[in-house]
Amino acid sequence: MKKTLTDSFDLTKKVIIITGGSGVLGSRYAEAVSLHGANVVIVDKNFETAKKLEKKIKQKYKTNPFAIKTDLTDKDSVKQMVQKVMKKYSKIDVLVNNAAYPEGVKERTIPFEKTPLLDLEKVFQVNIAGTYICCQEVGKIMAKKKQGVIVNVSSIYGMVGADQRIYDKSSLNSTAAYAITKAGIINFTRYLAAYWANKGIRVNTLSLGGVENGQDPNFIKNYSTKTMIGRMASKNDYIDSMLFLISDASVYMTGSNLVVDGGWTSW
Repeated sequence: MKKTLTDSFDLTKKVIIITGGSGVLGSRYAEAVSLHGANVVIVDKNFETAKKLEKKIKQKYKTNPFAIKTDLTDKDSVKQMVQKVMKKYSKIDVLVNNAAYPEGVKERTIPFEKTPLLDLEKVFQVNIAGTYICCQEVGKIMAKKKQGVIVNVSSIYGMVGADQRIYDKSSLNSTAAYAITKAGIINFTRYLAAYWANKGIRVNTLSLGGVENGQDPNFIKNYSTKTMIGRMASKNDYIDSMLFLISDASVYMTGSNLVVDGGWTSW
């Protein structure tokens, strides 16, 4: 019998790890999967914020969330996180690699020609190495079970060059390191989808556009004119796309890059 739409998005009792799970978007994904019945693992370096979110979700959705402090650049820390998850739930159904290195104003304002190699290494350690390690440690568990879903979060700037005209001196421009790592995520996804093709693991990318979050009004205006929809994304605009990728609604989809950007990359 064909599933209903509600059945396809049902995440009841599924164990879903979200890295950067207490951040601006990660926290919204965490609440969304909890609303659909999942037990969410909130992986974050900021344990205090993650713990507060765990408490909120437990009270609001009556699920069994779990906040874990993890350094994604440390393989032992990731291994310990996975061990804790398995001890608590005995399974992992979904991994969402959402965490990204928090580039600050200083890093964004240094000209490319003067950017220290150390800045590239710091971004690489979180955006690429962190995702790599999580996929290794969680993927081998999924491979044994022959079932699992991985979603790697990328960006439009992993696909196209940043339009320098809209940034001026706003200190909001992304760095070359960000572009390099986010582009790498897209092809890493394809590699893993092919590598685990006979292991029942689906791996997809979600590539996002910019989110309005208190930026300078002039920048918001300039950015918005670059989209077909005419605005930046709200903090909730990506929730349903994430739910689609981690649920059975996307059961025939792997190795793909779902682009949700208001039309930015389409003209």
